[in-house]
Amino acid sequence: MQSLFQRIAVAVTIVAAAPAWADGEWPGLRGPGARGVAADHTRLPAEWSATKNVLWKVELEGRGWSSPIVWGNRVFLTSAITSEPLDDPRKGLYFGGNREQPPKTEICWIVTCLDANTGMTLWETQVARGLPPGPIHLKNSYASETPVTDGERVYAAFGNVGIFCLDSAGNRVWEHRRLPRDMRSGWGPAASPALHGDRLYIVNDNEDDSSLAALDSRTGAEVWRVPREEKSNWSTPFVWKNGLRTEIVTPGTGKTRSYDLSGRLLYEFGGASAVTIATPYAAHGLLFVSSGFVLDRSRPIWAIRPGGAGDITPGDGATNSEAIAWTRGDAAPYNPGTLVFGDELYVLSDRGLMACYDARTGKQHYRKERLPEGRAFTASPWAYNGLIFCANEYGETFVVRAGPRFELLHRNLLAEDDMIMASPAIARDRLLVRTDRRLYCLQELAASPATVAPPSH
Repeated sequence: MQSLFQRIAVAVTIVAAAPAWADGEWPGLRGPGARGVAADHTRLPAEWSATKNVLWKVELEGRGWSSPIVWGNRVFLTSAITSEPLDDPRKGLYFGGNREQPPKTEICWIVTCLDANTGMTLWETQVARGLPPGPIHLKNSYASETPVTDGERVYAAFGNVGIFCLDSAGNRVWEHRRLPRDMRSGWGPAASPALHGDRLYIVNDNEDDSSLAALDSRTGAEVWRVPREEKSNWSTPFVWKNGLRTEIVTPGTGKTRSYDLSGRLLYEFGGASAVTIATPYAAHGLLFVSSGFVLDRSRPIWAIRPGGAGDITPGDGATNSEAIAWTRGDAAPYNPGTLVFGDELYVLSDRGLMACYDARTGKQHYRKERLPEGRAFTASPWAYNGLIFCANEYGETFVVRAGPRFELLHRNLLAEDDMIMASPAIARDRLLVRTDRRLYCLQELAASPATVAPPSH
């Protein structure tokens, strides 16, 4: 296989013979509404392995913890390919992954488009190339931000490098470069962009100069930028269109803040843990925000009502207010996001504990049900067909029946060398799971061997 560093990277368009899928898209991180919930479909799989129910799989070059996204019959994903191998991340929960200096290797940042029916590469575009802009944690990557698409263009963010817009054929439309900023403990950035209308919203929380910016999605021009009194955060902003207004919600360790579409602050509240990662989302008319650093005693989940104004932080000892429907102060996970499916809110902790609450009231249904062997969970859970799916870093996915009682149904294991850090994509009747080595397209199939597409290069 010829390395990308041994040839010129260009966008090559291949005519796809397979038809587009009927309807439904997975346009950004955790899909529609950033919820991780897909419409039910009889061919979405409940069980799989490295060979069972695998429609196709492709070997991936480089590293990236960004999630795949889907529009029509196309799958998009981003990667960072290095001229020299980086240290392989160890699976499991541990400390000591900080890196004070960036590696001394050239990086090629790429966006790849695959045919969703076959896994064949339709095009691949190199958007940037150079030395790393800063260090990252051992378990981070230089392509951790999930791209977003409106069906006509793909918007790919690469941390301290910039944001790049490509058309449907992989041609560069515009780029918006960013000045490198220091992140806490050299962990590196990971927040993805959010798209709403003709605006792309970017949170850049760091140790130097934090901000929220709106870019014109057609040109890449900065429309406005507001400073933020925050240090490093890793949460993707969420555009919440509720019955009263549309607002941009930005979680933070200092304060969670909401802005209107012109960048004016609407409300804020404090009380987060020492590290904030999870992306907010809305369900049942409420906004769900969480922050749960593993070493912090304060690990809150909030359910926010529309219409807040000013400082809505609850008073001492209070768990609700006019603006906050309910709070659970010690329930949030660290890396995974929470999940609302039906009437329940599910929490998957990094150590493999499951909890379930009433999404409208916060009432506990069950708490600290352990998935076998525990291990480490980084990807957010997802749901369809009355099932909850929880993937650990070891390539193993646990399937739990949805509802107020805990019931483990299946354990699905991919290849032993697969490591899952990225949340999956789901579109129509197919589940796309990215590991550190491969992209799997899973579907409920009759017994037949998987189609193994050639590598992207």
